[in-house]
This record gives sequence, structure tokens and C-alpha cells, in this order.
Amino acid sequence: MSKEHRIMSGMRPTAKLHLGNMMGALMNWVKLQDEYECFYSVVDWHALTTGYADTSELKEYINEMVIDWLSVGLNPEKCNIFVQSQVKEHAELHLLLSMITPLSWLERCPTYKEQLRQLEGREINTYGFLGYPVLMTADILAYKADRVPVGEDQAPHLELAREIVRRFNYLYKPVFPEPEALYTEAKILPGIDGRKMSKSYDNYIAISASPEEIRKKVMMMVTDPKRIKKSDSGHPEVCTVYAFNKVFGEKDKVNELGESCKKALIGCVECKKNLADLLIKYMEPIHERRKIYEKDPNLIKDILDLGAKKARDVASKTLEEVREAMKI
Repeated sequence: MSKEHRIMSGMRPTAKLHLGNMMGALMNWVKLQDEYECFYSVVDWHALTTGYADTSELKEYINEMVIDWLSVGLNPEKCNIFVQSQVKEHAELHLLLSMITPLSWLERCPTYKEQLRQLEGREINTYGFLGYPVLMTADILAYKADRVPVGEDQAPHLELAREIVRRFNYLYKPVFPEPEALYTEAKILPGIDGRKMSKSYDNYIAISASPEEIRKKVMMMVTDPKRIKKSDSGHPEVCTVYAFNKVFGEKDKVNELGESCKKALIGCVECKKNLADLLIKYMEPIHERRKIYEKDPNLIKDILDLGAKKARDVASKTLEEVREAMKI
């Protein structure tokens, strides 16, 4: 298949990745690597926008994230995997783009205002936090990526990137394509307590979780609160266990499970045990691949070194064009 379009995407290494990350983004990344020229970055500078005060675990999270990516199925022979801070062109382009980006564009960004509210009490009212959409734009434009896989909540950031592109191309000369959103299908998983799966809620199942940890977390899952006894008819649409089955199970079996729940033919404990078995089996090949990379740290280093070199080769050419266009 011809890879005529280029993708750039990244993740912040702020904690261990969980099954929500895997089904919501990583599995799509795995598919996209066969269809597009893909640049996937561990965006460690972005992690500093909210976590600058404590960087003690940053390197560990970077390593864990790359292992998760590889174990889920990203292939360095099909896509480029690198750490953002190893490609200094991101920082230079961020600086240059910040010179032309109006402050009002950043202040009106809805996710900026929302995160300020969510993280109230933490000192994140910094230039870096306000300007992170410009850094994200630099991440994309350094590779002239014309497709960006995003969720709908990230659409304002991408539209801001497009505005910055238009402004740069108008002020100087057309250097950058306007990146288009690639709305990929995402399978949404709730946390084990029924809320959104999140590291901050501690309601997640890590991609690296052992079979024992998976079973423990599944047995803690919230089910139908109105179903007190096994003989009570259930409401699978409000059950976390059923939500997981819809993502990981076969459609026919999931429909059958829903009917059995409604007719009180299966109890919550049995249902949880079956789900734990299903997840453990699903994750088995992922965990087997993980062991390979955990045993050989040099393999991860080699992949990242090569990825950074390839990324720098592309980004440095882009920066040459930028400097020429800006006459600096």
C-alpha cells in the first residue's frame, strides 16, 4: 500500500499506560502504521507542562511507555518511534512559531480553561502550560504531517495548529500543509468504578498488569447497583463488566451474556470470573512480547536512537525551509 500521507502523534509519559489507552489509541496506531508513514513520539516535554515539579520517574515512564507500544504491536520497521526531547528541532520550531501566535488564540482554547479548572490548586499557570498547543503544532509541522489521529476533544488543538500554519504561510511563504484530523474509531473503556478510566482516579488496569492483577481488578468492578441477589434481573447497559465484554468479547457471545444477565441466568461473580479469563487470554501475546523487551534494555535504546536519527533527518530539512522562509 502506498503511504502517501504522513501521520504524527504522541503520548505524554506521565504514568503507566492502561487498557483504555490501548483500546482508545494504541490499537489504532497499530493499524495506521500499515496505511501511512507514521511518526510516533514519546512527548516528554509535554509531560513537563503539568508535571515539571517532580521529574523523578520521567525516564522510567518513557521506557515503560515504549515497551507498552512495542508489546501492543507497534513495529519500528513500519513506523518511526522516538523521544521528543532527542529531536531538538521541535524546540526551535516551537520557539519560532510562538513568535507569530497571538496570545488570544491560546487563551481561548477550551481545553486550556478546562484543565485549569480540573487542576485547580496546582501551580500550572505557566508559559509552558499556556503554550503547549504551540509545541504540539511544532511536533506536527516538524514532519509536515498532513494527517493527525485525534479524538473529538482534541479537535480545538488541531484547529489552532491549522490557524498557525495559515498565519506562517501567509507571513512568509507556503512551507507547511494544513494538517487534517483523522478521526479514528476508538473503543471506550470505563474504569473499574464506572467512571472514565484514568490514572488520577486509580481505577485503571495497566497494560503491563499481571494475570493476578487483572483478576483482582476485575473482581473489584462495579456492576448493576440494583441487582442485589443473583435471582434479580440485571441491567447490563449500566454494568462495567458488560462494557468490557462489549470491547473484548465476540459479538454473539456478548449478546448472549446480556440476555443471560437480564434473565438472571448468570450471577455477577461468575460474570467477573469469565471476564478475567477473557482479558488474561487477550493480553497473553502482548505480555509475551513485553518479556522480550524487558529482558533487553539495549533493544529499546537502539530503537529510540535510530528513531531519533530518522526524525532529526526529516525535521532538520523542515527547519532549513523555515529559516529560509523567515530569512534568518
